[in-house]
Amino acid sequence: MHNQEVALIFESSTPGRIGYSLPEMDVPELPLEDLLPTDYVREENPELPEVSELDIMRHYTALSKRNHGLDSGFYPLGSCTMKYNPKINENVARFTGFANIHPLQEESSIQGALELMYDLQEHLTEITGMDEVTLQPAAGAHGEWTGLMMIRAYHAANGDIHRTKVIVPDSAHGTNPASATVAGLETITVKSNEHGLVDLADLRRVVGEDTAALMLTNPNTLGLFEENILEMAEIVHSAGGKLYYDGANLNAVLSKARPGDMGFDVVHLNLHKTFTGPHGGGGPGSGPVGVKADLIPFLPKPVIVKIGDEYSFDYDRPQSIGRVKPFYGNFGINVRAYTYIRSMGPDGLKAVTENAVLNANYMMRRLAEFYDLPFDRHCKHEFVLSGKRQKKLGVRTLDIAKRLLDFGYHPPTIYFPLNVEECIMIEPTETESKETLDQFIDAMIQIAKEAEETPEIVQEAPHTTVIGRLDETLAARKPVLRYIK
Repeated sequence: MHNQEVALIFESSTPGRIGYSLPEMDVPELPLEDLLPTDYVREENPELPEVSELDIMRHYTALSKRNHGLDSGFYPLGSCTMKYNPKINENVARFTGFANIHPLQEESSIQGALELMYDLQEHLTEITGMDEVTLQPAAGAHGEWTGLMMIRAYHAANGDIHRTKVIVPDSAHGTNPASATVAGLETITVKSNEHGLVDLADLRRVVGEDTAALMLTNPNTLGLFEENILEMAEIVHSAGGKLYYDGANLNAVLSKARPGDMGFDVVHLNLHKTFTGPHGGGGPGSGPVGVKADLIPFLPKPVIVKIGDEYSFDYDRPQSIGRVKPFYGNFGINVRAYTYIRSMGPDGLKAVTENAVLNANYMMRRLAEFYDLPFDRHCKHEFVLSGKRQKKLGVRTLDIAKRLLDFGYHPPTIYFPLNVEECIMIEPTETESKETLDQFIDAMIQIAKEAEETPEIVQEAPHTTVIGRLDETLAARKPVLRYIK
């Protein structure tokens, strides 16, 4: 916290000041010992600050201004699409018929909500080229786990319990091996070739009778389209494995290419990325999973179905992996994604891809003169630079990221993927204007020049933030999470 804000809340506390006003209770007040075991009851009141409502509002408003979000600035976080969340989504999600319903209501009383969910499933099925979709998973990694559990159940149903290996590229998202492990499977790494794509020879080497699946995103984490995807699918399918699509990068191919047409059997989607649900602290997320026909029996239940003009939950799924989330998914995020899809339409979604790819390639070409470009080829929605040139001057990628804070930008992803030294991964998305891109590019160019002429400016950054450069190791291992007098 900023020193003035600490003083405002704690050191400026005055006995008797109250920052809230609650209505009188309209239910009988029970003795505290009837509500909690004695061991859990405090003997003394907590030492909370006593300040006015106005002071509280100023305190939290000041703190909110120190957060960086899409509504306050450019957020070029590579491999994690952070694009504008249209405010019409928020308006629709607050419609009384959506916001005030309860998941335990009778199906007959929530037909509108069920219709929206069913229709969203149909839209996502068409967008991905799958045969059926579940909306249950709570976010992307949860969707990964759900998809892998279905693949595992599929193999078990066929007597292939020996299929315990999941193949992941060396540039894969970290959630891929983590999800496989949680699903009770093992991971094997497949190498990338000199072009940043999956090495087909190495894929043939690692695939076998124990292969459960290959997890892949396309375009991959380097922002490059896996042009041999059909051959890769043939290699995996011929060995009896399944192809899993990590939907983190779907923003790059909307209405241009479908995972189902590439040979994928399972796909998870990040509605809080591609389809503009709030992201991160503004969540929650939503990670629907789509499957091809032979995996439909294993979908989480219940599944929303339409019979005639009525919508209902289908629990009669004897091979289902079971419910993976209480109730039916993060409904509010699904409403936002549905609003976005219907607002954009097919042509709008196609324009998303075209502009995202155009923006990424524009930035990449302008910055290639000042930073190393590991893969000098046409990229998709994101691209990877390397700070090796700056490292030789004593300026590391971390320093560059810190320096960007002084320009008011959230830094891009750094040091990932791991197979690129001093990696800088940038995803501009389709929603940013050329003026915004140019301003960010100018900042990156200035930092590159500072690394050559006055490296100490970059090495000691940030200079304009409330908190200066932290000892990151100490901050991670011994974080200060509360006010200490």
